[in-house]
Amino acid sequence: MSERLVIIGGDAAGMSAASQARRLRTAGELEIVVFERSGFTSFSACGIPYWVGGDVLERDALIARTPQEHRAREIDLRMRTEVVEIDIPGARVRARDLASGAESWTSYDKLVIATGARPIRPEMPGIDAPGVHGVQTLDDGQALLETLDRTEGKRAVVVGAGYIGVEMAEALIQRGYDVTMVNRGPEPMSTLDPDMGALVREAMSGMGIRVIGDAPVTELRTGADGRVRAVVTAAAEYEADVVVLGIGVHPETALARAAGLPLGTHGGLLTDLAMRVRGHDNIWAGGDCVEVLDLVSGRERYIPLGTHANKHGQIIGSGVGGGYATFPGVVGTAVSKVCDVEVARTGLREKDAQAVGLQYVTVTIESTSRSGYYPGAAPMTVKMLAERRTGRLLGVQIVGREGAGKRVDIAAVALTARMTVEQMTALDLGYAPPFSPVWDPVLVAARKAVTAVHRRG
Repeated sequence: MSERLVIIGGDAAGMSAASQARRLRTAGELEIVVFERSGFTSFSACGIPYWVGGDVLERDALIARTPQEHRAREIDLRMRTEVVEIDIPGARVRARDLASGAESWTSYDKLVIATGARPIRPEMPGIDAPGVHGVQTLDDGQALLETLDRTEGKRAVVVGAGYIGVEMAEALIQRGYDVTMVNRGPEPMSTLDPDMGALVREAMSGMGIRVIGDAPVTELRTGADGRVRAVVTAAAEYEADVVVLGIGVHPETALARAAGLPLGTHGGLLTDLAMRVRGHDNIWAGGDCVEVLDLVSGRERYIPLGTHANKHGQIIGSGVGGGYATFPGVVGTAVSKVCDVEVARTGLREKDAQAVGLQYVTVTIESTSRSGYYPGAAPMTVKMLAERRTGRLLGVQIVGREGAGKRVDIAAVALTARMTVEQMTALDLGYAPPFSPVWDPVLVAARKAVTAVHRRG
């Protein structure tokens, strides 16, 4: 007898789960129904800033697989249809067709929740005014591009200085805008320690981006035509022809909360290693709506990234399709750039280590991406945290020019393997002058961390 799998959400986690389940079970064995409220599936939200900035020329280049391609694999994909209720006792969901408003119930044997995240949009005057844009979906990116094309002025204010904020600042600079970034925190990139965030601020300032820290926004002021005209903080007002919100996201778990499913301290769904919602044998969840285990701190964290979402989907699809796979956790690796400055981090920041009671040492080193005598050698700064007593690696942050960012992968592997900084110094990394100095910058930091650990006993 055929089973029915219902998936809420048709992006990375949802469609990866659907595709993997279909590989394992035929349509006669498993009916797959997917509800997606937007007009797109399997798209790269991470690529939107590069589309806006002109590095990616076509919107469709960001789409990995279209609805038609998914349907060709016998997946019942229902676009622009939003699930508005989950009835767990009745094993069914209620969905609304966004065009007609018609609602209907669909029963399930197995349910996957892949509702993603929602952008933080604080309640304040002017937040919904024309000219104010978020950048979460392809529709958002298209709307922003249309605004940029028809706006006469060239003053842009980016609110928020996380990954999306700095990437959008770069995109707007490339489109010829005068860019101001207004940030609640003292430095951009709160995923870094403040001393490393300061390096990012200095680099952005050198690119002509005006970076304002310790400046929570209180109002978006509008003109007589109703369009946004300025961003207001307690201390100043910054004129704007367009405003881009890059404040961050929250897990989209309103449906799950209403259904009584377990949520963590960050508001994300809680799952077991197989991505099954805790306490529910026939419900799975993945992507930006879940919390994940931090392998370094041992605590649950909320890290919305497409890399995790695709892995979650593969694991869920294996589970619902009769296979077996697990997601053990993450070390918190992320990389980004603003113009020619690369920014990377993995593991714990200082305040993360303090929050879980770890005693640690820190070291910071300056090096270059290649041998100093080789053309194109660019500077980079590496900061490393190690546990005080054991020397276990706790975290690495890197800010530098070309060739800096992806070096964080060395540290990500070391963190996953629970290596000490002393063990890291013996890593057999590739060397040639065009690629690194004789001692790779990450290993230079590890050597210095070994000395710091020994000094602190």
